[in-house]
Parts: sequence; structure tokens; C-alpha cells
Amino acid sequence: MNPHYDELETRDPALREAALLAALPVQVVHAQTHSAAMAQALHGVDGRAVRTRADLARLPVTRKQELFARQKAVRAAGGDAFGGYSTLVYGGAMPRIFASPGPIYEPEGRAPDYWRMARAIFAAGFRAGDLIHNSFSYHFTPAGSMMESGAHAVGCSVFAAGVGQTEQQVAALQDLQPAGYIGTPSFLKIILEKAAELGVTFPSVTKALVTGEACPPSLCDWLAARGVAAYQCYATADVGLIAYETPAREGLVQDEQVILEIVRPGTGDTVPEGEVGEVVITSLNPDYPLIRFGTGDLSAVLPGICPSGRTNTRIRGWLGRADQTTKIRGMFVHPKQVDDIAKRFPEVLRARLVVQGEMAHDVMTLKVEVHDTRAAEVLKPQLAQAVRDVTKLRGDIELCPSGSLPNDGKVIEDARSYA
Repeated sequence: MNPHYDELETRDPALREAALLAALPVQVVHAQTHSAAMAQALHGVDGRAVRTRADLARLPVTRKQELFARQKAVRAAGGDAFGGYSTLVYGGAMPRIFASPGPIYEPEGRAPDYWRMARAIFAAGFRAGDLIHNSFSYHFTPAGSMMESGAHAVGCSVFAAGVGQTEQQVAALQDLQPAGYIGTPSFLKIILEKAAELGVTFPSVTKALVTGEACPPSLCDWLAARGVAAYQCYATADVGLIAYETPAREGLVQDEQVILEIVRPGTGDTVPEGEVGEVVITSLNPDYPLIRFGTGDLSAVLPGICPSGRTNTRIRGWLGRADQTTKIRGMFVHPKQVDDIAKRFPEVLRARLVVQGEMAHDVMTLKVEVHDTRAAEVLKPQLAQAVRDVTKLRGDIELCPSGSLPNDGKVIEDARSYA
């Protein structure tokens, strides 16, 4: 059985680099010509002359917050929902539209395996004829569709499980006996714990592709002890698949259709191999041609070639956030959202969102400074509801005396353990 999805994964690295750099100026010119947002970002750039990585490194980085701000501003001025980043128009060329937290709107085009997830699904061990239990959301965010289209490209059937309803998830797994699971690792742990509580087993589930949040070694070991080999991938709603884990278990291999850079956070300067920095992606997708898109995620390039035989660049995986935007239970929470919550209550002087936990059990606490903690007790239910309304996540509320929160500029503190 072929251990690789296609011959692209094992080609000579020099041939891959030549192909990517040949596609680069074509994509830059396409972005300048068909994307109003990228035309503005790349104003004055001769796209045809962007032929090397050094040329690429001189272009500006567009970060997620800028994408969000432009989308919002263009919509307010009566423009398109995508802020001029998409080259598609409504109708047959754009069958679906998604919304990530913010909201940030993403188009989906008609190309097969549009988000290029098949490569990661194949590397996780799924093969044609397998049934996959897909527990990613099928509403608003593109995760469910991303995984389903990739699974279809591999030749798999998909049970559209979606999120929540743990006991019904367990029942479906028992009834259908799928080959494996796709979703967040924390939800898989919850499902397996519920199954054990109910005395239910589904021995057919031996593999999983997990993403959307950190999956520390301790959680991978926990899943393996229950017969599930979990593999990670790294993808975003903006550019699709970026990198994926292989059976070698040595970092994540870069996808074949993106150009990856690691830059010093807050700049566009590339860092030496091995140094931790922000992941910046240039997408070769003509429908959503993001040039030097800053993901806000930290990683580093690993030296050498993957023992699996795949010859593309490897990264260490997700090492945290370059800014304070934080992913909690698979959802991004932005500092501005914390500010929006605090501004709803005149009694709140300062606010700080603290995320704690380990082994996929995230605990989110909004700490707020008030003049009188006893008098402010009546605010706690209202604050909790505001947290849920704004972030779509549940969180605890802690009232703090005035001046007690650290004066370090942090709005979101990630205090989780990833050991």
C-alpha cells in the first residue's frame, strides 16, 4: 500500500522550490489584478519581479486583525463582505460562505478538496472506503466542510456529527462503528470518557485526525492507551491546510500548495532555521489570494527530511500565539472581545481573561476589577452571559479589587500547561 498521498510529497526539494517560485509571481500579479485589498497592500510592487524568497520577504505582512478590520470597514461602506480579498462573486463560483469568530468571512470555491485537507487525512491513516466520524462544526465556521471535502477526496464516507450532544455522539459511534474520528482532541477525550461511563465501546475507532487546539503529548498518550492513534494537522480558515503530522511523529510536514515563512513576531523579517517565530503563509489559491498572511501562530522550522519519506519542509507544530489572540476550545478569542465585554459594564475598571487547564480541559476566567467586590456580586451572572454572547464560550467570573490585576498590558493570559 502506498504510504504517500501522491508523488508530490516525495519529489526532489529543489524541484518543489522551483515550482513554488515559478507560481509565486503569477499569484502576486493575480492578487494585484483581481483582489482590491491585495492591490492596495501591494501598491507599487512589480508582481512579476517577485521571483525569490528574498523578494517575497520584502512584501508587507497582512495579519488576521488587519483582515478583520478591513472586512468590517468595507462592509460598513457598502462594499463586499470579504473586504476585497476574495476574487469570487456570489453565485456558482462561490457555493458556500463561512464566518469565523470576529466575524471574519471566508469564501469557499468549487475546486475539489478546496481546503486541501485530503493529504492530512491520508497521512493520519484513513483510506478509501473508511467511514469517518466528523465532529467539527457544520455551521458558521468552515471546519466541518473542510474535513468533509478532504475525506471525500480520499474516498471516505462521512458521518456529519458536528459538535455537542455527547451521548448522541457515543450512540452514533456505537451504531455506525466508523474507522476513525476527526475533530478537536478535547472533544474526542470527552466522548471516550462518556462512553466509558455508559459502558459502551466502539473498537473500530483506531485512528483520529485532530486539530483546532493544542494536543499535548500527554493527551496523545491518553488516546493511544485507549486504542486511538491521533495525528495532528495545522490549518486555518483563511488558507486551508498548512502542515500535517505523519507516522514518523517528527514535526508537521508542510502542505504542497503554500509557501511558508517564519518571521520575527511583529515584523516581516524571516528568522534563521530553528528559531521560533510567527508562521506567515502565501496561499496559491486563486480564489482567496492572501500574500504573506500572518497567522499569529508561533512555530519553527525543523532541519532535515521527514523519516516518512516526505521531502517538504517540516515545522515543530503549534508553539503558541505571536499576539494575545488565543484559541480556547477550538475558538479564537481576541483582546478586542474582552474589551467589548468590559465596556458593557460601567462598574468594570479593568478586565483580564485568564485561560488555565491541562490535558484539553480549558478553564476560562474573566477577572474584572471593580471598586466594591461585594456590591458587584449582582453583576456576575450578567458578565457570564456577556462572555458567552461575545466569545460563544462559557467562562467563570472573578471580581477583583481595584488595582489588583497585574499592570503588564495583558488582556488575555494563557496559563495553560502543554506538557
